[in-house]
Amino acid sequence: MIDESGEPHEMIQVHEHGFVKLLDVMGDDEEVENSARISYGEGTRKVSKTRNLIRYLMRHKHTSPFEMCEVKFHIKLPIFVMRQLVRHRTANLNEYSGRYSVMSDEFYLPQGDYLQKQSSTNNQGRDEVLPKKGMLQFEFNRIYDGASTAYQVLLEEDLSRELARVLLPVANYTECIWKIDLHNFFHFVRLRSDSHAQREIKDFSDAMYELVKPKFPLCCEAFEDYVRDAVTFSKKEMEVIRDMRQLWTIGKYGLSEREQTEFLEKIKQGDDQ
Repeated sequence: MIDESGEPHEMIQVHEHGFVKLLDVMGDDEEVENSARISYGEGTRKVSKTRNLIRYLMRHKHTSPFEMCEVKFHIKLPIFVMRQLVRHRTANLNEYSGRYSVMSDEFYLPQGDYLQKQSSTNNQGRDEVLPKKGMLQFEFNRIYDGASTAYQVLLEEDLSRELARVLLPVANYTECIWKIDLHNFFHFVRLRSDSHAQREIKDFSDAMYELVKPKFPLCCEAFEDYVRDAVTFSKKEMEVIRDMRQLWTIGKYGLSEREQTEFLEKIKQGDDQ
């Protein structure tokens, strides 16, 4: 996609009207390494050494080198999804203003299997897909059409934009510029791409991660291995694991020698407690 300045930006459409556009990237995998080592002579670096150091940093939660890199997005999303995005206060953002400009006449309309029942076990979750999707979508559209028409009438009557906008539903689309460092971006993805996150914010988070991953392949690989796809265990669960360790053959799992040593040291912790 070409933006107004003529510069190409990578973009992924999300739902019918939304999108995620990667505007800018500061740094790369090597910059994370440089930040950790403070200085590293050009031409002396090996990819394997960069990868090993990044994995060590991620594994041991040495986060500051990842904070030296940043990603910046242009995002178009419904207001109710924006509310979940803005919860991540480690980001810098500037949002489209309905005080200065006319709000869009685009609204989020959930499709197909997004129309689910309220979960009976999770107060903030969904359950099985509902039938009669057409009737449900009609109700969404009925409200959207009424709100959009009323908004336009108020503007035509010269009511201030800042007041006329109050009757628009949270399904109305807004836009923002959103910038965050890599460490906190990974934290955002861990929460918002999780299977328990609301589907709509997960769709945006997944798209953002898809755009960032090619820019930081080694960092993202380490994030997936040690954070996103990893789990933690309670003290009691660790007791169970220690009792089972005589059954293990850890060499077949592709861990480096250092990782194997660190893993066994973790398991041994608490043996004398």
